[in-house]
Amino acid sequence: MKITDLRCAVIGKHPIVRVVTDEGLYGLGEVEYTKPYLKPWVLHFREALIGEDPTDVERVMLKIRQRGSFKPYGAAVSAIEHALWDIAGKAAGVPAYKLLGGKVRDKVRVYNGSIRQKRTGDRPEDYAADVKWMMEQPQNFFMVKQGISFHSNMKDTIEGFHYGVTQKKAGYHGAMDQGMISERGFNHMLDCVIAMKEVLGDKVSLALDCGPGWMLPDAIKFARAVEKYNLMWLEDMLTGDYVPWVNPQAYRELTTSTSTPIHTGEQIYLRHNFKELIETQAVRVIGPDPADIGGIAELKWVAEHAYMHSILMAPHGTANGLLGLGALINVCATLPANYVAFEYPSASDPWWSDIVIGLPEQGREGQHGGPAGSAGAGPRYRRRSNQEVPQGRGRGLLRLNHSRRHLPRSTRLATFSYIDLRWMFVNNSQLSRKSGGCSVWNASSKHAWFIPIAHLRFCRR
Repeated sequence: MKITDLRCAVIGKHPIVRVVTDEGLYGLGEVEYTKPYLKPWVLHFREALIGEDPTDVERVMLKIRQRGSFKPYGAAVSAIEHALWDIAGKAAGVPAYKLLGGKVRDKVRVYNGSIRQKRTGDRPEDYAADVKWMMEQPQNFFMVKQGISFHSNMKDTIEGFHYGVTQKKAGYHGAMDQGMISERGFNHMLDCVIAMKEVLGDKVSLALDCGPGWMLPDAIKFARAVEKYNLMWLEDMLTGDYVPWVNPQAYRELTTSTSTPIHTGEQIYLRHNFKELIETQAVRVIGPDPADIGGIAELKWVAEHAYMHSILMAPHGTANGLLGLGALINVCATLPANYVAFEYPSASDPWWSDIVIGLPEQGREGQHGGPAGSAGAGPRYRRRSNQEVPQGRGRGLLRLNHSRRHLPRSTRLATFSYIDLRWMFVNNSQLSRKSGGCSVWNASSKHAWFIPIAHLRFCRR
């Protein structure tokens, strides 16, 4: 088998990568919806790929891996890697997790990344109302993550929040404010944490996405101040997001100063750039993104290295879309015991359900849900215990529907607290009626390298 073409189209906001072969198989990968400008960067790899055997994934990656970099430019390499695994799995007739060593868990835990509504403001009562809304959604997420400080609007809406440089209408995602936080700003953040914990209690855990942009003294002071609230982690305080460096020495000083877990890693490209962060135990949790680190195999290597150093693993992925969801499911099914959960992505536009084959119209009756940007505005779902299995040879993580137009409809993507890999399709045409006691993900090992985003069944957590 040989690669004959590399194609890329921006569908909605996502660059979608398609690797084509001479045997009729093709593989798909998806770039975050925040990076539509990366199409030319994807396509510049075309000549390097043509003629290669796509099932020799690592050999192909050796040709292109050195051309990636920290977020956003590792995304092109990562999406191509996903597409290569897609082809390899289709050719072998197995899901991708089988090629990564096999699954070690039947349920893959997720936390709320993309199921959100527009918050009414940046006051403590606004944060409290927002997490209350999240708790009331049918997905039953075990944990929610909220943006505060430099990873929120409060840096602009709270007068005198910090003393540093402020970006005004930077015009692109990832522009960074940075500086010492004022006493007023510091106390406001604490009030927001207290308000959210009063709502969440110990029923739903809370993590905070904090930056980047903090100065180390402020980060230490805040991490100590919130210790009594038992947060899951504080994320990207010093570096992260689009910062093209790591600064593990500063992270180590922060980590050793507090019992609050410190988290970073979403922007980091390749295992080499995690090495010092892990080996010096500079953080307690790492969160690489399979759509930025260089692919799913790269993420697995990093997870195994972190496991040997007692560092937890909670992959990033909120903007990765539906193909990206398939990538996260497959790799996280194979990760060691340090795996906590991944950040759940959903459809960035409602019409994705019209161009993707196999998405269910289901959910818990009487509830509303939707993709990022329209959460809570969706219609009620009709609950189904059985779904017809999409037919066809070698179905990948998702198949684009080439026979229908992008006609919006009222469908919204259903979500869940766990993704259950245990219950397989029966006779390749019908779902097992068994349930794992949670919202479940059902998968066919015969048709998908990536578990198809096709069949979800809901029950209480």
